[in-house]
Amino acid sequence: MIIKDLGLTFYGEVYQAMQDFTDQRDSTTEDEFWVTEHYPVFTQGLAGKAEHILQLSDIPIIPTDRGGQVTYHGPKQLVFYPLLNIKKEHISPRPLVSLLEKTTIRVLTDCDIDSYAKPDAPGIYVHHEGEEKKISSLGLRIRKGCCYHGLALNVDMDLQPFSYINPCGYQGLKMINISDLHKNFDINMLKSKFIEYFVASFNELVEQSPRRKHASE
Repeated sequence: MIIKDLGLTFYGEVYQAMQDFTDQRDSTTEDEFWVTEHYPVFTQGLAGKAEHILQLSDIPIIPTDRGGQVTYHGPKQLVFYPLLNIKKEHISPRPLVSLLEKTTIRVLTDCDIDSYAKPDAPGIYVHHEGEEKKISSLGLRIRKGCCYHGLALNVDMDLQPFSYINPCGYQGLKMINISDLHKNFDINMLKSKFIEYFVASFNELVEQSPRRKHASE
C-alpha cells in the first residue's frame, strides 16, 4: 500500500483526484492511503438534505458522492482516505467500515480516551460531561469494486462551524476534539499510529478473505 501525506489541501482538488484515481485504476494498480487536512469546507453526501444546513457562511458547501449527510472539515482535523480495491480481495464494505472504526478506537485508547462505535450511526463517539459527543466521522463510496472517501478525526480543530449544520444529519449532535480530552497529544504521532494500525489490520483482513483462504488450501 502506497502512503501519501498530502498536507493541508483544498477539498475539491482531493475529491477530484480520488475520483480520477478510482476511474483510472485497474487490477494491477497498487492500493493507496492518503492523509490530509483540509481548508474549511462543508461536504454534503449523496442523500444530503438542505434542511441540515442551518446557517450559511463564507465556508463553501461541496456536494459529494459519498454516503451520509453534511459534515465539516478544517485544519487540525486528520482525514484518512483509503483508496482500495476491495473487490479484488473479496472484502465487503461493512468489514472495512468496522476496520476504520476499530483503528480509530485503538488510536484514541493510546491517548487514554474511551470511545465506541454505534451500529446505526457510523463514526466514533465518546461520553464527555454527561453527553454523547462525536469525535470522528466516516463515509465511503464504492465504485467499480474500489473504495474512496474515508474517515475524519477531530484533533484540535475549530468546532464552531459544526454549529452551522446538523452534523451527519443529527440534530443537536455535539462534536469534540482529542485536545478536549487529552492535552499532551502529538498530531504527527496520531497520524503515524493510525496509518500503522490501519495497514496492519487491513493486511490481516486480506489474509482472512475467502480468496486468500482458498488459494492456501
